[in-house]
Amino acid sequence: MSPAKKRARTYDPVRIRTAVLAQFGNVREAVAALTPEQFALPTRLGDWTVRELVAHIGMAVTAVHRSLDKPEPAKQDAVLLDWAFATFANSSAIDDFTRRLAEQHADLDSYLADVEQSLVRLLDEHPGTRLLETNVGALPLADYLVTRTVELVVHTDDLNAAVPGLEVPYDRQALAACTRLLADALAAKAPGGSTEVRIPPYAVVQCIEGPRHTRGTPPNVVETDPMTWFRLATGRVTWADAVQEAQVGASGERADLSGLLPLMG
Repeated sequence: MSPAKKRARTYDPVRIRTAVLAQFGNVREAVAALTPEQFALPTRLGDWTVRELVAHIGMAVTAVHRSLDKPEPAKQDAVLLDWAFATFANSSAIDDFTRRLAEQHADLDSYLADVEQSLVRLLDEHPGTRLLETNVGALPLADYLVTRTVELVVHTDDLNAAVPGLEVPYDRQALAACTRLLADALAAKAPGGSTEVRIPPYAVVQCIEGPRHTRGTPPNVVETDPMTWFRLATGRVTWADAVQEAQVGASGERADLSGLLPLMG
């Protein structure tokens, strides 16, 4: 089954909106306190500094703005899960855009404040059913906002990793949506029912071809926490390292996910 045909779970649009704004607010508050020396620190994202990373977080949110500036597509021709598999193809353009933003906005705190204010206004003006032209096709605004939880949660983790002592909190609903979307992407990439992947307290999915489990303890089980899961899914942590550090529990002959990860870059 292709990702386009895999039916994703539904999300409460009110909770997703609240989660996006809450997580972006958490980042904004942290960025306001960063020093010039901290903005110049390296990150784990190639040769980006914290300055580029913060600019990219703003860019990830203003993707909503840019899509709403375009004419509304005539019909929906993509589904939410398509987004998770399209990020690799756009990496070069994203890098260029991010660097330009970092150069153009000397005051990143003010930049993020403007982004937040305009996002609230746009979400008040447009219904969740409004179709957007995105990098994967036409998606409803409500669905596209779910993808912003992944961007915000993952890059919050990048920011925390880059700045010693920084502990930007994670909004619970944002973390839940991020976890669930990436778990469903795994199930779409490797459809089947032989392996159960558990990410408590947010998600359980079945994946990988083979004998389908029907009752009792599944023969193939993978279990991890939400933070480790999104790091695995986005390539921040390797499967081998996570298993070695006991961040993942895996039992059964079909419980090795190394060939399926990362899901996105």
